[in-house]
Amino acid sequence: MAKREPNTALGRLLTESRWTHRQFARAVNRIGTETGIPLRYDESAVSHWLTGTVPRSPVRACILEALSRRLGRPVTHVETGLPVPRDRFAQAADTVEEVIDLGRLDMDPSRRSVLGVGLFSVAVTIPGWPDVVGRAEAVRSGRATRIGRNEVDTIVAMTERISELDDEFGGRHARPMAASFMVNTVAPYLRAAASEEVRRAILSAASDLLYLTGFMAVDEGLHGLAQRYYVKALELAGAAEDHLTYCTTLRGMSVQAVDLRHAAKARELADAAAAASPQAGPRMLAFISGQQAHAAAQTGDRTDALRHIRAAEAAMDRAESRGRAFGSYDPSSLNYHISQVRYELGDKAGAIDAMQRADQLRPSLFRRTRVERRGLLAERQLELGHLEAACTTWHQALDDYPKVQSGRADNRMRAMAGLLRPHLKNATARDLHDRARAVIPSSAVASAG
Repeated sequence: MAKREPNTALGRLLTESRWTHRQFARAVNRIGTETGIPLRYDESAVSHWLTGTVPRSPVRACILEALSRRLGRPVTHVETGLPVPRDRFAQAADTVEEVIDLGRLDMDPSRRSVLGVGLFSVAVTIPGWPDVVGRAEAVRSGRATRIGRNEVDTIVAMTERISELDDEFGGRHARPMAASFMVNTVAPYLRAAASEEVRRAILSAASDLLYLTGFMAVDEGLHGLAQRYYVKALELAGAAEDHLTYCTTLRGMSVQAVDLRHAAKARELADAAAAASPQAGPRMLAFISGQQAHAAAQTGDRTDALRHIRAAEAAMDRAESRGRAFGSYDPSSLNYHISQVRYELGDKAGAIDAMQRADQLRPSLFRRTRVERRGLLAERQLELGHLEAACTTWHQALDDYPKVQSGRADNRMRAMAGLLRPHLKNATARDLHDRARAVIPSSAVASAG
């Protein structure tokens, strides 16, 4: 057993547990007996662990379980300062541990600034569908708690509510709620005993929640954090054999990349989503083809961009009479993609027309999107010299902005403040600027100067 630096993390947990070294050792021994591993540790072994000695992989699992039971919450390898086992069985369970660690960081306001350090990486490893299918077999821990359809329904319902809050008010407050729900409710479900059908449904529902949380992290500009959520969503979707969420997540990663102008990566991700959905229905096809079109246009590939946008339009025509929108992909979303393709290909007037149609078609519930997209529309109107039209659109964005907590909406308001500055001799621009100073935070107006 290799020597390491003193394990202060394990020491903190032991203090929190209020166990003596002897009591801790006995608890670990009991877990070992339950799992068929005879252990005979005493207080001296605990002292060695605290000074940096790393116990064997099966013992580390017993340590985590003993502390989890004592503290009444999941405890992970990272939290104990112990290395994660590298054996094949443990790798599947690592996904759950990483979800817990990620969510716990996101829940804690004091650590929130740390999350912004991670940058978007074009080199991030994207697990392919064959690599992730069935990979979470080890999630079935055999613990006494057994779950069923009620727990699946709970995750699905909570994810829908959180998504509605994000659509209407932005993700700044909704994302910590999602992270807390993930850590305190979903993660224990992932480790509970269940039938094969329920286990897959739980993995699928958890994957959808992770995707949503990643999407909300993108909204706040926490792009490294969002990528981590997205990769975990891919892993759980594969474990559930859920093509829908797997493809949706890849598309979301492409949206993130194209918005950051990593065009080649965005195209790669959108094409991967298309390749992973061989039996896509018309709305799903529109959903993915629209993103392929945007990414292709940003790379300058006019032929492919137009081909994909025609495919998206044809698919949406076939889908329009068939139930509700896939995710939030509806005619408004399609017109947004048409606008983006036209803009990237140099047709700014056509881009504005399509963006205006998207605004007219957008359901009233999507307030966050409405603020952000109206801000973008106004910027493009100003690019063509249409100052008064841009001011009208920005006024409409300001109508909703105070009700939204969104990083992307904030960015649009900062952009507005900066773009208006050269035009303050114009009465219409000055009136908008004065209103903006009363509505948006002074720091946002100042930072745009």
